Amino acid sequence: MREDTFLVVGIMVLVLAVPSFLSAIREGRAPRVPAILVMIGGTLVALAIMNRPGGYQIEDIFAAFQNVFTRLKLMLSA
Repeated sequence: MREDTFLVVGIMVLVLAVPSFLSAIREGRAPRVPAILVMIGGTLVALAIMNRPGGYQIEDIFAAFQNVFTRLKLMLSA
């Protein structure tokens, strides 16, 4: 389950890096923060893939999101 959490958080960080990168490029700034976000997100995704035997298939990614959000919902409702 830890791998699922790494994967979900990593993907979410990578998604958050996109608007930050586009904003930096549009304003003519160096995309330092997006670069750091990509490194963090990429590392989390790589850790998840390396620690899960057999890696992830596309349907496993959707199941990982469902598992992580279900666990989060249960933690918040307790």
